Amino acid sequence: MSDHIRNGFRAIALGLSAALVCVPAAASPAQAGLDGAARTQITDVRRASTGTARVHEGRRYRAGAAKRRAWGRARRNKLTARAMMPRYRWRSARQFGCLERLWARESGWNERARNGATGAHGIPQALPGSKMASAGPDWRSNPRTQIRWGLRYIKHRFGTPCGAWSHFRSAGWY
Repeated sequence: MSDHIRNGFRAIALGLSAALVCVPAAASPAQAGLDGAARTQITDVRRASTGTARVHEGRRYRAGAAKRRAWGRARRNKLTARAMMPRYRWRSARQFGCLERLWARESGWNERARNGATGAHGIPQALPGSKMASAGPDWRSNPRTQIRWGLRYIKHRFGTPCGAWSHFRSAGWY
């Protein structure tokens, strides 16, 4: 083993029958004579260890701090909306599913979303964005305020999130 370490070999455990495979750090998995599945696993392990890519539930995605923050914000905003929906008498998972799809298409659940062409702003893409001031003075940056305004708008205009989603699918706006 000391020869392998001295020559720059890296040991990578694949978990295949508790086998330990030694692959030179500079060599590609193909050059090491490994089959396709082993090549993919070694490549994924190398990428994951360097932070250039991660494997999650069988999917590859680029790791990036900005993407992780955006995903975390979107998740937090969805949880906030889900908690606020019973105030409007929307308790079903179906209604939340419609709202989730609607605002995912509009803004990706990003409170900082802005449409440069129309001036629509925030999670519900209010046009003009200043309409959301009726829900609070911090409408530009506070996702709770934007969600509150968006849920009120949907309630008064369409009755339910599924009504808004249905209108959006047919008309292209809500």
